[in-house]
Amino acid sequence: MTAAKMSEDKKFMAHTLALSARAQGSASPNPAVGAVVVREGRVVGQGLHRQAGQPHAEVLALTQAGAAARGADLYVNLEPCNHQGRTPACTQAILQAGIKRVVYGAADPNPLAGGGGSFLAAQGLEVQGGMLAERCRHTHRFFLTWITSGRPYVILKSAVSLDGRIADASGHSQWISGEKARREAHRLRSQVDAVMVGAGTVLADNPRLSSRIKNGRNPVRVVVDSRLSTPPQAAMLDEPGRTVIACVIKASKEKAQALVARGAQIMPLPGDEKGRVDLTCLLPTLAREGITSILAEGGGELAFSLARLKFIDELNLFMAPIIIGGKSAPSFVGGDGFATLAEALPFTVPTVRRLGKDLFLSARRKEDEPCSPD
Repeated sequence: MTAAKMSEDKKFMAHTLALSARAQGSASPNPAVGAVVVREGRVVGQGLHRQAGQPHAEVLALTQAGAAARGADLYVNLEPCNHQGRTPACTQAILQAGIKRVVYGAADPNPLAGGGGSFLAAQGLEVQGGMLAERCRHTHRFFLTWITSGRPYVILKSAVSLDGRIADASGHSQWISGEKARREAHRLRSQVDAVMVGAGTVLADNPRLSSRIKNGRNPVRVVVDSRLSTPPQAAMLDEPGRTVIACVIKASKEKAQALVARGAQIMPLPGDEKGRVDLTCLLPTLAREGITSILAEGGGELAFSLARLKFIDELNLFMAPIIIGGKSAPSFVGGDGFATLAEALPFTVPTVRRLGKDLFLSARRKEDEPCSPD
């Protein structure tokens, strides 16, 4: 492949990613796939999969291209599906349209729908996979984790001081971060399927856990509350949408009934070795209900429980330019902590950008790589 062709392929794959950015979260549990049809260096059709059950991006792009699709190139940021589900297989639509060459980004690991690239190559099409693969995998990280691990992708999010505190010694936390950071936090909520907190956060802050974004969606609210200490008057129960309260199986039936009367869904689960909700049961249960992504917002005990199990895939911190200090001021990760640096959970070098007076740090967890003490 010539350098010019490689550059062209990257440009049009970047176009598909820009399309996907318009519908992050709305297509869940499907990925928000973008596709473009290119003929003689010009886009003649484009499509974006916006909602499960609606036509896939490839079909929309091919339909828009019409007769111009014959002999053209198709760019799509996730391997075309090769499976008849709620919609027909995209590979068949590609063959019928007369596409000559298919360039895709991330491979589809779904055992039911994957293999589209190999199938099309066997039919005589020129197929190029792995174009801007890392960017495409990042765009579809919720879907890919859900498919390959059987659990939702988990983002640990917190607003912290420079010394990692989420509140002062008295528990006061509003507001550590500024207005721009809070707007970004609500935007993040609108992109995930669920937001998760522990019972302590509900009792301390009485959060609404809604997305206050114009035309944004409200995620499912998940409270990890082993003993059902969430009060029926909790503010989140006044918000539209679904609230799931996960508890241990032997939790109070009377408390459960009072919360159900307020519209909550009670999810009884086995307890772990400390008698708390077993997260290794909770996350797969949520995944089976179509939840592909979770924004874990607190508190420190829940954060460490997720970290200990290597369930944190991404870290998003809104860092305010203040120092709180104090032994009793809570950190965004609490619990028992890791005993040694070798056990600590490692992350990639974070990306950093400014949001008003605050900094936004984002990092991905490194897979099975111990922290170096150097």
